[in-house]
Amino acid sequence: MNQHLRNKIIQICDDKIAKKGENVGLSFYAFFSNKNDDPETLMQVATWWIQTHQLDHFEKAVKIKNMIEDEYGK
Repeated sequence: MNQHLRNKIIQICDDKIAKKGENVGLSFYAFFSNKNDDPETLMQVATWWIQTHQLDHFEKAVKIKNMIEDEYGK
């Protein structure tokens, strides 16, 4: 996963947490627009989420942010 994508995931997690609190959940679709305009990146995140980490469909934004930072650094 490239740095730009990691930054985008962390930013979206931060935004969701700021708006809805520490318990807000999200799916990997939260990182994409409603259009399938970047299937390669969508599959990259889906693979990380589903195959690599076997996460549930919805996870806490705090958990995802921490996982990205722990795995790839801040």
